[in-house]
Amino acid sequence: MKSRKSLIRLKRFQVDEKRRQVSDIESMIADFEKMAADLDMQIQVEQEKSGIDDVTHFAYPTFAKAAIQRRDNLLESAANLNGQLEAAQDELGEAFEELKKIELMEEKEGERARAEEVASDQANMDEIGLRAQPV
Repeated sequence: MKSRKSLIRLKRFQVDEKRRQVSDIESMIADFEKMAADLDMQIQVEQEKSGIDDVTHFAYPTFAKAAIQRRDNLLESAANLNGQLEAAQDELGEAFEELKKIELMEEKEGERARAEEVASDQANMDEIGLRAQPV
């Protein structure tokens, strides 16, 4: 019984840890996408300043070229993190299922113990009642 309670605590910890991982990955993806959007705005401003929006033009701003590269790298990283996010969500689902199975086993064991206790109490009461009857 005690080992099952320890196992439940362990599984809850694992579920919480998986939730944190999922949350961290989602936060990183959001940050990368926000930084990429900021770079898009900076690129657009730079293109408007220079009047050149053709990346292959010889006078295209160097800052805009570098910002495009950084933006593309951020978006690629966000895409890679999406794969990690899916895997982490799958792991979270599996850990949650394991926790629920163990909790259900614990609940059934508790119900069985309560039923045995009620039956034992009832048997004791019946015995007391039989002794109290005059013969």
